[in-house]
Amino acid sequence: MIEVTDLSKSYGPIRALRGVSFRVEQGEIVGLLGPNGAGKTSTIKILTGYLHPDEGEVVVNGLDVPTHTLAVQRDIGYLPESAPLYPELSVQAYLKMMAELRQIPEAEQTARISEAVYAAGLEEHLVRPIAHLSKGFRQRVGIAQAIVHQPQLLILDEPTIGLDPTQIVEVRSLIRRLSEHSTILFSTHILSEVEALCDRVIILINGEIKADAHLSELAATSDAVLVLTEAPQGAERTLRDVKGVRHVERLTSPDGYPGYRILGQGAGSAVDLCPAIYDLARENGWPVRELRRDVRTLETVFNELAVGSGSRSGIGGLLQR
Repeated sequence: MIEVTDLSKSYGPIRALRGVSFRVEQGEIVGLLGPNGAGKTSTIKILTGYLHPDEGEVVVNGLDVPTHTLAVQRDIGYLPESAPLYPELSVQAYLKMMAELRQIPEAEQTARISEAVYAAGLEEHLVRPIAHLSKGFRQRVGIAQAIVHQPQLLILDEPTIGLDPTQIVEVRSLIRRLSEHSTILFSTHILSEVEALCDRVIILINGEIKADAHLSELAATSDAVLVLTEAPQGAERTLRDVKGVRHVERLTSPDGYPGYRILGQGAGSAVDLCPAIYDLARENGWPVRELRRDVRTLETVFNELAVGSGSRSGIGGLLQR
């Protein structure tokens, strides 16, 4: 559905995007995650034909975006960060206007508008002026205009920004329903948004893709945690000699017992060090209280990438596709 190759964009001396490449397959729901200023909105504006790249290729549904901009835009539903609403219009009048702008045939407009209204949960607000709606419902109106023409691809830029917790839950639920019929790419800087909605995440930092992986891949780690009743002499050195171990850190468990975090050879690795560590502890008679595989959260991964964004090492290099 989307294929981006070596995309670059600068605003004067500022390089917003640096050689960005990724693919989004039909039916996926993908989060474009990054801090403010990472290049998310620039990427989305280029995908939707509102900006031209300095370098690189952008293909949507088989069409080159700069060459076939209008044809691509007909197949895209787009909700920018600031929804394009006319507050003096009623919800019904606004969606009617958008249906006409989308050149939906008159005979089909009523059915298309009704489907968008139902999908967005706006049935009870059709005749209300948009200015009288809460921010959450205004966001729903923005999503309704993005889907009124039944697009194959839905692109949402920060769809829950500024919403209260209840409104965020409602919009997330709406996005999940829409993913049954459309490929969805949405940008956000909120980690929980990606964890709640996506199977896959693209992490963009300083205009570069640092990771492109399914959440399960990001969470995978070979690191292990070992907690003992007492720390045997030389245990740290002995653990370093285990095959596949790159580093051992001392730690103290919440209940005060000595422990070790045993780091594997690489982030994203599926190798489980626990069996080898268990055999080692049994052979040496260590009093084991706990042995488990360590847990990596999206927050952990994101923080690692943000801290190490000045280098090409780490999980970003390993998980790029």
